[in-house]
Amino acid sequence: MLRAVTILAFIATASVALAQQDEKLPFGTEGQFTFETDKPYKLLELDENTSEPIVTKKKKPKRKTWYGTKTKKGFTRRGFGDKTVIETFYYLKRHEKPTPFVRDIYWYDFTRREIRKAGFDPKKGVLVHGPYKKMQGDILLEEGIYFKGTKHGRWMKYDRNDLVEDKEKYFKGWPKESLVTYYDPAERTKVKEMIPVEYNEREGFYVMYHENGTVAVQGEFKWDRKVGEWIENYPNGKRKKLIAYPADPFDRGERPFVKKEWDSKGREIYWNNK
Repeated sequence: MLRAVTILAFIATASVALAQQDEKLPFGTEGQFTFETDKPYKLLELDENTSEPIVTKKKKPKRKTWYGTKTKKGFTRRGFGDKTVIETFYYLKRHEKPTPFVRDIYWYDFTRREIRKAGFDPKKGVLVHGPYKKMQGDILLEEGIYFKGTKHGRWMKYDRNDLVEDKEKYFKGWPKESLVTYYDPAERTKVKEMIPVEYNEREGFYVMYHENGTVAVQGEFKWDRKVGEWIENYPNGKRKKLIAYPADPFDRGERPFVKKEWDSKGREIYWNNK
């Protein structure tokens, strides 16, 4: 009997001691019991100012959301048997205007069920936006990403032997090699000039802005030469001059000439019907 009482007293004393010890140990410090679980928990980091646990939750990427914009997934199928080519891509849920002055605008035509590069018609389709892949069976032919109708980032083309056929880099439709100048070089918030460059030659749509943000000059380069009609504008946005260049960059026989000219109030002061 005496032995049983002694054992009970020892257990009670030990329990009190452990309870007192636990009270001295703050949550999360060494000495706490651990329990086996299906998922291991990470140790909580304490805030230096509040001593409260810092909980950081990694946000799951939203499905079919690219660059913060929700999209729908689409695909096209062409050909038969082993020659069947499938394109997978994403397109905007809502109509948006394409980026101005970018030469190539890509959009999904609902009526033709295909991605088109020219003649964007908001009544027939929407801009593509998100990852793109072109496959023939298990063979990857092309991959890249679109940003609201423009090629963005790295684009790769492969032959049927999985060898790189072509590699290009873009920034929202502009070739990655393009040159940009600013009115404020330090802050880089006010663009002055966008010069499209591919393979060290001017290629694509060119635009220059007035300091107030309106377009000063716009036109197109092909093979490092001006082609088609170039337009100059006044700072107030009104048209100033229309200059015609040969449509063919290799046409050396035709010289550029001024077709029309206006004053700052929009009145036509010169016209050449050459």
